[in-house]
Amino acid sequence: MNLFAKLQARAANGDPIRIGMIGAGKFGSMFLAQLLRHDGIHLIGVADIAPDRARSNMTFVGWPDERCAARSLDEATQSGGTHVSDDWQALVTHPRIDIVVECTGAPMAAIEHCLAAFEAGKHVVNVTVEADAFCGYGLALKAAEAGVVYSMAYGDQPALVCDLVDWARTCGFAVVAAGRGHKWLPHFRKSTPETVWDHWGVTREQAERGRLNPKMFNAFLDGSKPAIESAAIANATGLDAPESGLAFPPGGAEDVPTLMRPKSEGGCLDHKGMVEVVSSLRADGTPVPYDVRQGVWVCFEGDTDYLRNCFQEYHVKTDPSGRYAALYKRWHMIGLELAVSVAAVGLRGEPTGVATGFRADVAAFAKRDLQQGEVLDGEGGSTVVGGLRPAAKSLEGGYLPLGLAHGVRLVSPIADGAPVRWDDVDLDTGTAACRLRRWMESRTSDATLPRAAAGL
Repeated sequence: MNLFAKLQARAANGDPIRIGMIGAGKFGSMFLAQLLRHDGIHLIGVADIAPDRARSNMTFVGWPDERCAARSLDEATQSGGTHVSDDWQALVTHPRIDIVVECTGAPMAAIEHCLAAFEAGKHVVNVTVEADAFCGYGLALKAAEAGVVYSMAYGDQPALVCDLVDWARTCGFAVVAAGRGHKWLPHFRKSTPETVWDHWGVTREQAERGRLNPKMFNAFLDGSKPAIESAAIANATGLDAPESGLAFPPGGAEDVPTLMRPKSEGGCLDHKGMVEVVSSLRADGTPVPYDVRQGVWVCFEGDTDYLRNCFQEYHVKTDPSGRYAALYKRWHMIGLELAVSVAAVGLRGEPTGVATGFRADVAAFAKRDLQQGEVLDGEGGSTVVGGLRPAAKSLEGGYLPLGLAHGVRLVSPIADGAPVRWDDVDLDTGTAACRLRRWMESRTSDATLPRAAAGL
């Protein structure tokens, strides 16, 4: 509860947390805007494949030109400024950088960056949740081997859910379910970058004016991103993934206690202790009131008469039985909240969420009939969509992780709605991501990380 005071103390002592950031897109730019307010954090360097674009983004969010004009990382260290380049290797190996913030949004590259940072003895805050969804436990194990901290990014919904789950368990409550909100109807699964604006809520003209990336936004709309973030939540909290994927029950924030009960009690859960996503749209397409589309929630149980009486006495909103209640945040602030992770890792050596096992996976499923020879275009594209499944089911079926379903050619046809399997694609298994994934799969019998590595 005192991270800000500790950051102020580090600033007063002339000993800020020293970080480097890879990728200066939208999420990174939001973080940059907030860094201007933190003397207790020194951004020594930014590495981006387009340095001029990174500098432009820094200027756009208010950075003075002189503050990002350092000619080298060494000069930035001495001057208190920031060096911008395209050399991520130099960034992760620089001796004065304590934490690497991975902000590329490119899962294959992110895994390479994280592993290199671990090898260099750096802590990592990983914004690229797509990488965490299919290799998070492997990254956590590699970080633990290197004696460094690996963390999800606060501001993204998975870390915020982890925070709520931790709150509930620390209070002594049993967690029944946890997750996020989303705008969802079943036919959105078929959406492509060409159709996304028909459903998202902006016109094509508005999207083009705002330079919005249709593939990225489509990954949210078609359900891939909710599946990715739910997998990260499950693997960090120990909650289970639904056997047949997310149900997306419609409801508002205060409907969560009623929705998130076992089916035997009128809810949507296979059993207690699961991840799920709440839709902001009813089946007929009309919006629900007081939705939690942009937020996160945890549902917990009053499993004694005394607890249920307390709920009643303090007018806690519960399900009709009075047994289940929820805490929620209706909004998440994305990169504007990322300093919480940097402070937690840099000051306390604690992650704001980290995989403690491999419980959930996101597999690639065909959006339409796919033909032999077609090239998959990955998350948010027109060929596949991500589906959340229990990790054991994914491994048993040989399902291809969505994070590896980009730029690979099919060697066999896939029917609409069917999973893509490893054997169905011509895949370069020598990449860092493939090797880490296979290594992680071979260690799935390791149920949890050591408690210190998990930040517990």
